[in-house]
Amino acid sequence: MNEHIITVNNLSKQYQQTQVSGIQQINFSINRGDIVAIIGESGSGKSTLLKCIYGLLKPDDGEIQFNGIKVKGPDEQLIPGHPEMKMVTQDFSLNIYAKVYDNIASMLSNTDIAAKQAKTMEMMEHLHITKLKDKKVIELSGGEQQRVAIAKALVSDTKILLLDEPFSQVDSLLKNELRADIKRLARETGVTIIMVSHDPTDGLFLADQLLILKDGKLLQNDTPFNTYQNPSAIYTARILGNAVVLTNAEAEQLGIKTTAKNVVFYPEWVELKNTWNSRRFEVKEVYYKGFFDELLLERNGVTIRSLQLNSGEHKKNDHVQANIGRFLVF
Repeated sequence: MNEHIITVNNLSKQYQQTQVSGIQQINFSINRGDIVAIIGESGSGKSTLLKCIYGLLKPDDGEIQFNGIKVKGPDEQLIPGHPEMKMVTQDFSLNIYAKVYDNIASMLSNTDIAAKQAKTMEMMEHLHITKLKDKKVIELSGGEQQRVAIAKALVSDTKILLLDEPFSQVDSLLKNELRADIKRLARETGVTIIMVSHDPTDGLFLADQLLILKDGKLLQNDTPFNTYQNPSAIYTARILGNAVVLTNAEAEQLGIKTTAKNVVFYPEWVELKNTWNSRRFEVKEVYYKGFFDELLLERNGVTIRSLQLNSGEHKKNDHVQANIGRFLVF
């Protein structure tokens, strides 16, 4: 079993007493070498949690431990931040007029020039930016600058890499490539990665461990698979899979009998087939999504969404038989 590199105990940090802000009584642990994604909407407390872990913010209550030793806050040391962690923020903090090589190499001492050069080149190879080594940062795209910033953060034997919205400035075309490289990098170097994102795809794609934050509270802490398949709150299902949420009365209109307040399911759980328990729906809209369509279906005044993999099979105003194969109750 992996040992914990980070332990967060009863952590709270409030900015204002009159309204919800910051984080409240957060508890979790992180295994060495894992990728952890902290997911939540803007204002959920993601960045506050990340800065507390790094030692940039002083918690009001609780503490963070790195390898069993308390992480010092900004009031306890001359330079805020933990020496064995590095944070890459959205502004990258690069010298934009210096070359890529010099930006990365600047993190290493000159006591052994040959070792410094070898380490810098090795890290550039990890991030696939060797060909950019003589370019100035200002000449690079956002995605290339992101890679340089990560290489700079990791070159000095960093144990934990903290990423704040790492894909916010990367074109969607390059996101998957960068996500895959970060995942590979963690496996090759053994570095532990903690990232925050408002995009659930980042967590589902990358993470070993997924933390869902809402209004400063930790709603769920599990693997991406378990969190998606068995969300502990409606919020989690909505943010991860744009789930359909029905009231009890709406569910009854579709033939679902339950005493629960809400019925929740993902569009892919709706089966478009004629079975003993399927119902007749009208196709109100068809949204083309590339390799599949998303259908807006209506029955008895209740609308739901489903997916059809055979694009164009059902069109607007068609009638289809559909069954909600699986649903959750809250």
